Amino acid sequence: MKKTLLTILQLAVTAAVLFWVFHDQTKREQMWVALRAADYRWIAPAIVAYAIVELAAIIRWHVLLRVQDIRLSFSRTFALFFIGMFYNQFLPGGTGGDIIKTYLLLKETPGKGPGALLAVLFDRIIGLVALVFITGALIALRYHWLTQYADTARLVWLLLAVLGSSILALLTSFVISGLNLPHKLPPHFPMRDKLIEISTAYHLYARHWKVTLIAFGMSLVAHLSTFTTFLCVAYAFRAKVAIVDFFAVMPIERTMSALPISFSGVGLREKILQTMLHGLCGVPEAVAVLIGSMSFLVMLFCALPGGIVYLFYKPSGVAHHVRLREMQREVETLEHEIGEQA
Repeated sequence: MKKTLLTILQLAVTAAVLFWVFHDQTKREQMWVALRAADYRWIAPAIVAYAIVELAAIIRWHVLLRVQDIRLSFSRTFALFFIGMFYNQFLPGGTGGDIIKTYLLLKETPGKGPGALLAVLFDRIIGLVALVFITGALIALRYHWLTQYADTARLVWLLLAVLGSSILALLTSFVISGLNLPHKLPPHFPMRDKLIEISTAYHLYARHWKVTLIAFGMSLVAHLSTFTTFLCVAYAFRAKVAIVDFFAVMPIERTMSALPISFSGVGLREKILQTMLHGLCGVPEAVAVLIGSMSFLVMLFCALPGGIVYLFYKPSGVAHHVRLREMQREVETLEHEIGEQA
């Protein structure tokens, strides 16, 4: 019921923000003008840039799996990654793809369930750490420029609140893990299983710090290549914006659109770019909105292979495709088993 209500809320917010962004007829007419005048040759570099995002993410996950002594072929890793990516883009909530990817990985690696689960979890954590690092650096360098107007300053402060919460959560989980506190919690303590899972991942990947550094480096490449994807789309719509200015804006869009408020960030992405790029870089509002929408279409296009892969994918140990709810139940059962064994 909670997931259903969350999905309804996300769809309602998405519809409301889209109406807010696109309801102005004058702006829509300006969008048509911008679409006709666009230089679509820049879309090809945008797709290449996002392909680099995917390659970096696949390499990151592949090396993290090796630490768990899970040695899938690169083609299998590629297939599982794209399936997860496809469903993360097309399912509400942004985590359904992780559940599917984890479930299929469990079937590919019988007897290594805990390791498979930890690799997926740490893949998310290291990506978050890299985004926090890039965001902190860019905000520190361009804070006064980003906050020169009231509308843009509010978004920066909201970002700092989210960033601060993320840092606090990471530090808290790290300290709790370092003191080995999760294992001392009562069996029915809320989030006990997840805390033990995180603690186990921290301890394991801290011992394999070289692999962790490689994964962190691949995360930096992935995030910066995502920024480049949006930049190429901006150039396609002839937006005259400096690279450093555009990159300073992108962590705000990336962080806000990743929040489970709207469906895949649709609507929020356009509104944030409209506010930031128009206010700070002088990009016309209609063009700023198009940059957000077209960039999302590029990402969807690059995620489509995952749907094709899933149609032909034959997971080991699975006779037929399983419902998402059943997959989630099996993953949660494994998380609980890890907590019970601790």
